[in-house]
Amino acid sequence: MTRHRLHVLSLLLCVTGLAQAQTGAVPMSFEAARLQMLDRSDKLAAARAGVESKDLLGQSLRNLGGPIVSVNGLAYSYNANLSLNLDPLNQGVGQLAQTLPPSIQNLLAGVPILPLPSNYTLNRHDSGSYAALAGIWPIYLGGATDAVRGFVAAQSREAQADAEQAGHEVDTVLVQRYFGAQLAKRAAVLRQQAEQTIGRHDEAAQKMLAAGVISRVERLQASVAYEDAKRNARKAEDDAALAAAALARTVRVEGSVAPLTPLFVLSQPIEPLGHFLDAAMTRHPGLAKVAAKKSQAEQLHEGEEALRRPQVVAFGTRELKGNNADWVAGIGMRWALYDSIDRSALTASSQKQIEQAERTDAQARNDISLLVERNWRAVENARRQYMAMAPSVELSQEVLRLRTDGLREGTSTTLDLIDAETNHAKTLTERAQAANDYVQALAQLLESAGLSDQFPDYIARADVKVN
Repeated sequence: MTRHRLHVLSLLLCVTGLAQAQTGAVPMSFEAARLQMLDRSDKLAAARAGVESKDLLGQSLRNLGGPIVSVNGLAYSYNANLSLNLDPLNQGVGQLAQTLPPSIQNLLAGVPILPLPSNYTLNRHDSGSYAALAGIWPIYLGGATDAVRGFVAAQSREAQADAEQAGHEVDTVLVQRYFGAQLAKRAAVLRQQAEQTIGRHDEAAQKMLAAGVISRVERLQASVAYEDAKRNARKAEDDAALAAAALARTVRVEGSVAPLTPLFVLSQPIEPLGHFLDAAMTRHPGLAKVAAKKSQAEQLHEGEEALRRPQVVAFGTRELKGNNADWVAGIGMRWALYDSIDRSALTASSQKQIEQAERTDAQARNDISLLVERNWRAVENARRQYMAMAPSVELSQEVLRLRTDGLREGTSTTLDLIDAETNHAKTLTERAQAANDYVQALAQLLESAGLSDQFPDYIARADVKVN
């Protein structure tokens, strides 16, 4: 068995050991992780609730401007008391008698006339009820109801755009954490493998020192290299554990997740820049949100204009009782001829809001185009960097082989071999990092173009798998 095959076998054993060390790890492909995230994401659930809320609000206003019929009723009972002071009346009667002729006064003197009481209380009490059927039907409101419905519909489209943006964002976060966990696990494996290899060299150096083959300085250099390898391996293990925990929380899994989909690269360039620019101009949710904002401004303008037009309503009411019920019906009109609010300035303000939305749309299209181009170039640069690192990997493998043979033949030192092992692990890690850079740049590009749902298609198309 060649030295290279032994190195690969050792690497595979490290992978197996690290996977077994992840207690309770759930193996999961990227597609499975994405489906689970879409089902359990709180951010997406909140966005969906926002959309449903606006849709229900629109449904509630579907018949706005139609007739309104109501029943009005009341039941009552009362008791009223009124106290009357009769002393002034008694005095007035006496004064009136004195003004009569003497003959009449003599006649009345023989008639006993009792005076009125000094005060008297009147009491009234009753109870009853009243019920009537009333109706109002707006005949013409100047287009106000249409403006309200249009405004709510635009709010619903804005909420939908926010939900789509949230979907793209969680897709990108999943790519970051899923393949970030892959990279961290690979780095931990390489560091662990380097630690084991350098540990064997450290033991060999101790024996060589005892045999007088190497100097004490060379022995100390091997020991320092081994301590560095152990420290780097522990740090890489911690980073891998943290990345796995972050992925598990993203997909709502207890414990940790063992990613099955490897890092990947498409060796050939992806679609041209124009493809993604065209997609962004039609599918980016940011543009849909700006369009919804513009529609809201337009509906507000229409609503303000409606207030300047006459309003006509029909109305009627009828008392709910048997025969001879009271009723009334008619048509009412209102037209504001003068208002303390400057309607012309209010109209100009709403027109400026429409202009603001139009300017925002133009700026957003420019910014999104620039973002798409930057991300597209980042993908291409990452692809070139990964492909360009192939000679470095081959060189590090060849140097490792030469140093291994040289140590056996006495032309290389233990420190030379340790440096070769360390450099080889570093080169493999850097190339894996380049693959991760490619994957992350691709996710950013698809998000900026509104194509995040197509990321699994690129996984299927990839011809380079970093296993």
